[in-house]
Amino acid sequence: MRALRTELRRTNFAGREVTLAEGALVLAGVGALALGTGRDQGRRLGHGVPADALVLTGIGALGLLDDLLEPRQRRAGRAVSKGLRGHLGALREGRVTTGAAKALGIPLLALVGAATAPGPRSGPMIGVDAALAAGCANLANLLDLRPGRALKAVLPAAAAVAAAAPRDTPRGRSGARLARAAALPAVLALPADLREHGMLGDAGANVLGAAVGTALARALPAPARAGLLAGVLVLTLASEKVSFSAVIEETPSLRALDRLGRRELPSARGSTGEGA
Repeated sequence: MRALRTELRRTNFAGREVTLAEGALVLAGVGALALGTGRDQGRRLGHGVPADALVLTGIGALGLLDDLLEPRQRRAGRAVSKGLRGHLGALREGRVTTGAAKALGIPLLALVGAATAPGPRSGPMIGVDAALAAGCANLANLLDLRPGRALKAVLPAAAAVAAAAPRDTPRGRSGARLARAAALPAVLALPADLREHGMLGDAGANVLGAAVGTALARALPAPARAGLLAGVLVLTLASEKVSFSAVIEETPSLRALDRLGRRELPSARGSTGEGA
């Protein structure tokens, strides 16, 4: 048990010790809530388990694998690729990094989730829905660089879908259920995240982003989903060139929201560098 706690320990951007156990607990919470009963869940897979629960748990598990194995690679002196471009570059060189496993595995799992969702479903929109879920999973992870930042993005989106998703169709009810499955663990994680006792890591950020992305895909009409996907793709591509932290620090309203509820920075540390 002590060895596991050590493996989950990290030093964040401010030099404070945090634990990735928060992300593992969020993963477990989302997976458990996605097991909820009802005919609005779409298809069931092995042993009658709802596809949504298996898909989201798989996405979070890929993130947890990255959380645990990447530090070992660093300690072993192996090169660690960062960013989508870095992981794809490693694949071209014949190296499968944990990040590359996520880059391939998360879209495939999201595709399973979109293909097994409650109807109506159409071929082209299945691809859009899968890309939206995978894109939101990645975007939440990109935001998880400061205490509470990813959660402040996830929670309003989840709350909006939970409140506004149409209840007159199985698809809409499924979207509301998945939004609640993201919102409750996120609310419970927020205090520890803001106090810098824990952090989401890839496991927590990926599963929350995927749950919200899937909920949006179930709740929104096709044109809105396509437009939202375009926005997610633009932000993802921009992240390869631009630091989100720098943009937030340079924008007063975003900076105020980002620092809301957070602890003061140690005086010896800067506030714009990237970090865990």
